[in-house]
Amino acid sequence: MGDEFYSVIKLTTGEELFALVSIDENDGDPILILQNPVTMRMTRSSNGTMLRVKPWLEIPSDDFYVIRLDKIITMTEVKDEDMIEFYNNYLEDDSTDELSDMDNQAKLTNKMGYIGSVEEARESLEKLYKLKDNKES
Repeated sequence: MGDEFYSVIKLTTGEELFALVSIDENDGDPILILQNPVTMRMTRSSNGTMLRVKPWLEIPSDDFYVIRLDKIITMTEVKDEDMIEFYNNYLEDDSTDELSDMDNQAKLTNKMGYIGSVEEARESLEKLYKLKDNKES
């Protein structure tokens, strides 16, 4: 088995996972071994943008899952310490209560990839189109 690394993985099913990953060459047919994979989803509330984390598969109690490479569209190594710390804090949380899982949220930062809101992007695009129209006139 290869070195472990944190990764975001996009599956052919459309799911996006965050997990501690290692690659097993498996006699020339590599497979990924995911440890405690989770899904992360951005949600908006009156308190701002939050990150909601929950287990990828909620019913099984396994910590490790094997995925073949033909089930993966893309993956990238995550080196952002804040994301890794948030993931590890989530895993260390002793509570298995369903309600407490829903409350495991953290505010997104620019470092995590959050750069603005949809409204800000819309306003920016409107300004660009107005500038373009004025130049063409």
